[in-house]
Amino acid sequence: MATLVEILRSDFLLREALLAGLLVGIVCPWVGVYFVLRRIIFLGVALPQASAAGIALAFLLHNLGWHFLPHHVAERWMALGGSLSLTFLTILGLALLERRPGVSEGRIGAVFSVAGALSILFVAANPFGEAHVLALLKGDIVTVGRDTLAFMTVAYSALFLALLAFHRELLLVSYDPEMAITLGRSVTLWHVVLFSIVGTTIAIGVMTVGPMVVFGLLLLPPLAAYRMVRGVLPLCCVSSVLGLLSAFVGFYVAYRFDLPLGPTDVVTAAGVLVAATVFNAARRWTAARASAPGRTQQPGLR
Repeated sequence: MATLVEILRSDFLLREALLAGLLVGIVCPWVGVYFVLRRIIFLGVALPQASAAGIALAFLLHNLGWHFLPHHVAERWMALGGSLSLTFLTILGLALLERRPGVSEGRIGAVFSVAGALSILFVAANPFGEAHVLALLKGDIVTVGRDTLAFMTVAYSALFLALLAFHRELLLVSYDPEMAITLGRSVTLWHVVLFSIVGTTIAIGVMTVGPMVVFGLLLLPPLAAYRMVRGVLPLCCVSSVLGLLSAFVGFYVAYRFDLPLGPTDVVTAAGVLVAATVFNAARRWTAARASAPGRTQQPGLR
């Protein structure tokens, strides 16, 4: 109880890290619902990996003298620039290849494997600070400062408002593109909007908490919510609530027992998924028993 009180104090030392984790826990699961609806869950693995490769590439180019940003720019903004660039290039490449015959899962798998290999090669080729760049790739949420938190708050608030404002259109083009065309919606335009939101969310998340946590919070809370509620809007809302809960409980457990924060968040989200699966199985079993033949009392019988 004392640990919980300490965490909730306004002068808590790691307050920025806690709030950054909660922001990721709210927005990433809502975005992840679209991965579940479109049945492109593996893309949730590939894009964070591509984003991490972008971070490694940005630092490699900077240290080799190719300064695409001024020298005085902080490391996190350089990481964000590389992360955004390669994430959007990956999305654009997959969108162009989608028009050609082939298995989309195979393309996504190729992106994941190539991006992972490039991340390692970019770090190995970096003449300075290999260990430091590796730490940035893994994400170190504990080091989040006030400036980064302020940027995350503004950016994620804007992304979350966009998800709410364009919910109907994004759902329509994700779930039934043919119906969207019939209703006069521009599928291409709304795909651009959707994947812009997805790319920005992932890039900012990878920059702060790392690809593993982003992938975990993108997919585990929506998969848990899918077992608990019906309807897309309730699914989105419950996913965000579960993501928020996972981020907070994960932070508490990590701080209380001196564990790595990122893996603890993911394991906590996985625990929520297991609990939701058990809850769903128990609910189905109870419903099946209630509706089984012979369970209904016959009129006149005691």
